[in-house]
Amino acid sequence: MAKHARVRAPELIGKGGWINTGDKELGLAELRGRIVIVDFWTFCCVNCLHVLDELRELEEKHRDTVVIIGVHSPKFVHEAEHQAVVDAVERYGVEHPVLDDPELATWKQYAVRAWPTLVVIDPEGYVVAQHAGEGHAHAIERLVEELEAEHEAKGTLRRGDGPYVAPEPEPTTLRFPGKALLLPSGHFLVSDTTRHQLVELAEDAETVVRRIGSGTRGFADGGPEEAAFNEPQGLALLEDGAVVVADTVNHALRRLDLATGAVTTLAGTGRQWWQGSATSGPAREVDLSSPWDVAVFGGRVWIAMAGVHQLWTYDPVAGTVAVAAGTTNEGLVDGPGAEAWFAQPSGLAATAERLWLADSETSALRWVDLDGHVHTAVGTGLFDFGHRDGAAGQALFQHPLGVTALPDGSVAVADTYNHALRRYDPATGEVTTLATDLREPSDAVLVGEDIVVVESARHRLTRLRLPEEAVRVESVAHRTRRAATEVAPGRLRLDVVFQAPAGQKLDTRYGPSTRLLVSSTPPELLLKGEGADPDLSRDLELNPEVTEGVLHVSAMAASCDDDPANEYPACHVHQQDWGVPVRLTEGAPDRLPLVLAGMDEQ
Repeated sequence: MAKHARVRAPELIGKGGWINTGDKELGLAELRGRIVIVDFWTFCCVNCLHVLDELRELEEKHRDTVVIIGVHSPKFVHEAEHQAVVDAVERYGVEHPVLDDPELATWKQYAVRAWPTLVVIDPEGYVVAQHAGEGHAHAIERLVEELEAEHEAKGTLRRGDGPYVAPEPEPTTLRFPGKALLLPSGHFLVSDTTRHQLVELAEDAETVVRRIGSGTRGFADGGPEEAAFNEPQGLALLEDGAVVVADTVNHALRRLDLATGAVTTLAGTGRQWWQGSATSGPAREVDLSSPWDVAVFGGRVWIAMAGVHQLWTYDPVAGTVAVAAGTTNEGLVDGPGAEAWFAQPSGLAATAERLWLADSETSALRWVDLDGHVHTAVGTGLFDFGHRDGAAGQALFQHPLGVTALPDGSVAVADTYNHALRRYDPATGEVTTLATDLREPSDAVLVGEDIVVVESARHRLTRLRLPEEAVRVESVAHRTRRAATEVAPGRLRLDVVFQAPAGQKLDTRYGPSTRLLVSSTPPELLLKGEGADPDLSRDLELNPEVTEGVLHVSAMAASCDDDPANEYPACHVHQQDWGVPVRLTEGAPDRLPLVLAGMDEQ
């Protein structure tokens, strides 16, 4: 086994305290003898949610030797609220201890630069690996097996139950519902996300008519009791009267027959889309990635593909799917669909001429026209957010998840992390607040003169009368809580660190196995080094006249099992997008290392 660098793991500290431990404080000393995987995450980040799902199998398989510790490191102000973290831990089925670190204290101690980041600590308390992004579960499992063998032989491995204590279940009708749909009957269909079901409610939006789905994570077609979902979200009516469901963690679109309650699969394989996967073709043969919402626009079902920052479409007649807009790069760029950038599109609403979308990570309201061009109505980028009404050019949202088209041509926005319902009027270009004191609203549906809001964190639908006048709120603006990295102006060496996992090598059979894409906000920050290239290291030149900005770095590496006897080796893709806030400071470091996988030895 390759020798690992001996770096002592810093202590785990966070003012928010511990979740899923029965109120017990944990420290690394009492975890000695166990293999510890520290997962730095934040609950707004879809890539972090992917990693939670990737780790489930490893967590179960190595439960007596491995302890996974989540360290919640917030991006948005709302994510620094302790109750919001407690809610997120339950919402996403996290079954390991989580440290709430609202001030990013542990994040800084471990020099983390990206969500998500995984750090592996051996049974003697030393950091032996670090991985940023998704797709590392296979490499970490191999490392875990090596560490188990090494420390079993040394006598330093301690087996047994971990410190996880499950919370008491709450007896609510819904549990963190995601989206809602008004049915032709006047009833409501709700995606009961955390319970992996669809629930039909009567016209009062409270009485349960029926439940569809087994209520446990799974991917199975069948009748209302046999069918299985995995954290379903978006819902839309098809022309044939059936409902299309965005089955988010199954990476699939499902079809619900309202008459019989039968569920079938329309699109997706159950596997997550990765770079290099097909981007169009027969719907049941193409991988998808965390479809979060759906809407019928221009005769096709549009899909908010949050997991890859794109919009896709499903053609019900041809039975095919295809990318409609987005490059997979995360950010806010308008223009033709093929050139646009999104950041976790999570809510859709269609009118005759526009497809509105909530672009959650840029805290933006955007729209697509009939020609497929993308426009931004409200929002400026990944790191600016808040609660500010007024002219659209200076108005602010905070991680909105839902949009609803109103009869007068305006749009209601479920401004999730502001706990508010907002309104944008294209005729005046003004943003106002319709209602406050909601709790993580994630969607809304229009019912006559009322609007019914999905209050996700209050586990209910709430009926509101649309006010004639907007609510007045005090304006608040925020920047991300994450500190900027100080770098030297002029030449900056960018090194993306990637070490192929043990037993693997870079896959060069079909050309370069790595790719690095670099850009900046504002664009003037980069004088040299923008664009794509196979080399994971690059010399950038930063404009000394631009004192602050964001470097957008996207890296991909493909590695395969290193066994000459195997004609068809298993291959894996490792990828991560970084948005690194930088501050240009004379005398600061002229090298920026970003760890994709391995350890930075420089």
